[in-house]
Amino acid sequence: MTDPVLTLRDASLAFGPRTLWSGLDLDVQPGEFIAVLGSNGSGKSSLLKVILGQQRLSGGSVSFLGAPGRRGDRRIGYVPQQKLADDGTPLRARDLVALGLSGHRWGVPLPSAARRREVDALLEGVGATDYANVGVGTLSGGEQQRVRIGQALAGEPRLLLCDEPLLSLDLTHQRAVSELIDRQRRERDFGVLFVTHDINPILDMVDRVLYLAGGGFRIGTPEEVLRSEVLSELYGSRVDVIRTHGRVIVVGTPDGAHGHPDDQLAHHDDHDHRPSPGLLGGLP
Repeated sequence: MTDPVLTLRDASLAFGPRTLWSGLDLDVQPGEFIAVLGSNGSGKSSLLKVILGQQRLSGGSVSFLGAPGRRGDRRIGYVPQQKLADDGTPLRARDLVALGLSGHRWGVPLPSAARRREVDALLEGVGATDYANVGVGTLSGGEQQRVRIGQALAGEPRLLLCDEPLLSLDLTHQRAVSELIDRQRRERDFGVLFVTHDINPILDMVDRVLYLAGGGFRIGTPEEVLRSEVLSELYGSRVDVIRTHGRVIVVGTPDGAHGHPDDQLAHHDDHDHRPSPGLLGGLP
């Protein structure tokens, strides 16, 4: 077994009286693909912020490549939630990718043939060569996500954090972006933490699942975690997991399980935890 790229030990995160998760032990191995699932406000995006050094743990420790985690480590790539750029954004696709090479430096980088070759290689790697010189604001959502992945890969990451990268994409682009991330992690052997509400587009790519809910968590393969008895225990109420046509449907997650980012959790209503129907992936 190789040394993990990321290690959390007895990690906990709380905001005021509310504990999102505690006692979390997690090792992410090189080349491993881990899906991070759970209710809204359960701390999925906050976990990524901890790893990025943007949020301090309430307890425990986090280390990256054997050293304490620190902010601004370029060996950790980050793909944010899909958000369409404005039409007037004055950047081409190649300019956005180039920021991944030099965005951490002060000043305007001088153009060079070597830099252009690096950018061209990154664009080719994510299938974005055809629109390299096109304005980012005119690209489709799927095309923009390809460019953002190219930007995240510019630092030659050992760990790639993906925060709902499939949000607002249609099924075709969801699959294309998922396969792109999966192919790159296999070729480059970096670990992936992939936050998502719908595991179905990545179900056959995932090695393990980290499911956060009710202040607790479960870690294991999709077959071990995505089971009615496991999620019912985690939520403290009846949850049904249905498998049909190669898809996973989770019914009975609490109100607010979809649609609110974790950073709004301070305003989240903690008083009503009655279960209501919800889906983790839709019907085929």
